[in-house]
Amino acid sequence: MSSCCTPRGYRRVFSARSAERQARRYRSRGLDRTSRRIAAALLARGVEGATVLEAGGGVGALQVELLRAGALHAVSVELTPTYEHAATALLRDFQLSDRVERRIGDLVSADGAAAPADIVVLNRVLCCYPDMPRLAMAAAQRTARILVLSFPKRTWWTVALLHLGNALLRIGRGEFQVFVHDPRSIRRVVEAGGLHQTRDERGLFWEVMAFEAGGRG
Repeated sequence: MSSCCTPRGYRRVFSARSAERQARRYRSRGLDRTSRRIAAALLARGVEGATVLEAGGGVGALQVELLRAGALHAVSVELTPTYEHAATALLRDFQLSDRVERRIGDLVSADGAAAPADIVVLNRVLCCYPDMPRLAMAAAQRTARILVLSFPKRTWWTVALLHLGNALLRIGRGEFQVFVHDPRSIRRVVEAGGLHQTRDERGLFWEVMAFEAGGRG
């Protein structure tokens, strides 16, 4: 892990208090807008009986949605343990505890190793990881059918805004920073992993890309 993003930094930014807020929001309002876009893209391709792997899924709201829609099983890989209490409570609420395996680790390292899954999701994760190519490739190599990624779209104002945020984090010794990657670089890495792009949608702030395994078309 890069010195810019330490385990302590992740725990500070993605805290247990933040996790509880996310779980409450999901219970009262459902998925946020970007996660709804991801869920819609996956549901359009079919999730019945599918296995799901999500890295950095937080409290697992998207996993809950896909399981309720017919997915068979999900594996969640998180860098920080701060989400675990809220996430396990959410699974109990929806009676899904036996269909999700939660692991603490890094998807690109041995401690976060996971078997391939039909559906792999990195929702607002690439921007929080210091080595985009390794993480994107790890996700691509574990995708049996569909990979969906979301990340900040690259515009002058998103770059400026996130640079300002990173400056404030450095002042506060947050041991964490956000990255704005070139979508073309992301696409090249994933396609080098054997997938082909099927979707590229830009929202107000977040861009969503989808890739599929197998033949084109």
